[in-house]
Amino acid sequence: MSTSCTRPRRTAPALAAALLLTGCSGGTGDADGGGRAAPAAGRGSAVSAERCAQNEAAGTVTYVTGYQFQASASILDPVAAEALGYFDALCLDVEIQPGSGETAQNAQLVAAGTAQLSSIAGASDVLVNVANGVDVTAVALFGHVPVATLMTGPDVTDLRQLEGTTLGHKGALPVTIEAMLRTAGVDLDRVEQVSVGYDPTVLVRGQVQSLTGYKSNEPLTLRELGEEVTEWNPEDHGVPGSMATTIVDPGFLAEHPTAVQDFLRAQLHAYAHCEEHAAECVGYAAQSSRAGYDTEHNQRVWETETQLIDSSQPAGQPLGAIDAATVRAEAEFLVGMGQIDAVPDVDALVAEDVVAGLYEGAELIWPAP
Repeated sequence: MSTSCTRPRRTAPALAAALLLTGCSGGTGDADGGGRAAPAAGRGSAVSAERCAQNEAAGTVTYVTGYQFQASASILDPVAAEALGYFDALCLDVEIQPGSGETAQNAQLVAAGTAQLSSIAGASDVLVNVANGVDVTAVALFGHVPVATLMTGPDVTDLRQLEGTTLGHKGALPVTIEAMLRTAGVDLDRVEQVSVGYDPTVLVRGQVQSLTGYKSNEPLTLRELGEEVTEWNPEDHGVPGSMATTIVDPGFLAEHPTAVQDFLRAQLHAYAHCEEHAAECVGYAAQSSRAGYDTEHNQRVWETETQLIDSSQPAGQPLGAIDAATVRAEAEFLVGMGQIDAVPDVDALVAEDVVAGLYEGAELIWPAP
């Protein structure tokens, strides 16, 4: 196991000069042997004094979750990183704020500098927001399959049957679901779209005839209630997609590159811990959430999403890596579907080097306290 740190192949603005952790050691093991970061002798002892000062200069780093404190990838792992002391070990002052579930709102908060980083559903959602004039940079991507699904009753056997019916969503139709419907030949002008919030039983009560959701959440809830539903998944209709994409304010990335990189370093370190200790990590999310947090359901959410991520991971590509080719393929598909007018400058939109610089081969570089 190597004990050196390596520079990425390409670097975001100012990143190359500050990448090396002079106090790092190889591997993802923790000093106390139990996954929790061992108490540091002083703030910043996990990194060099120089890098610690750089990260502290970033001030409070605000991260907005995709949806509340649900145990999803890119929500549970940052929450656990905070609880386990991983951010503190890298001299980061992180504030995690629960998101509303509206992708566009998260992107706008980051673009405005109100938040520095956020989770967004997938690269397609980033592309649509950028096409709408929202200035964000994508720095990480966890899953290479769409997480969105469309649920109907078992009586629907062809998506064109949805014409003349009501479709429920959570504020906006997910990009990959819209692409799937267009691919299937559905005339969206003949589908009434309504915002229905987060109670999936509106589908089985007949208030809507189709309902958008996430493979790891609403279908699980309905089946736990004994309801039979059909899931229509974008990838089954040739729609490319991704899940758990991290976006950052490009100005913040340029000014504080080490803070962005070390946020993701701590998140990825926590992700590995939570794959082995799901119940523990869900407990951290429950503590952050309001009363009524369903820990059993949320553990199933986490386990479902990590399975989706693991099964879709390209061979030889480390977890969290984002590459311009994948994003460009999604962009070209969206252009073909008429969802965006043109393929953007993907090389400017995607900062591949941020996550690339976190690994030596397949090994996450984690400095021990």
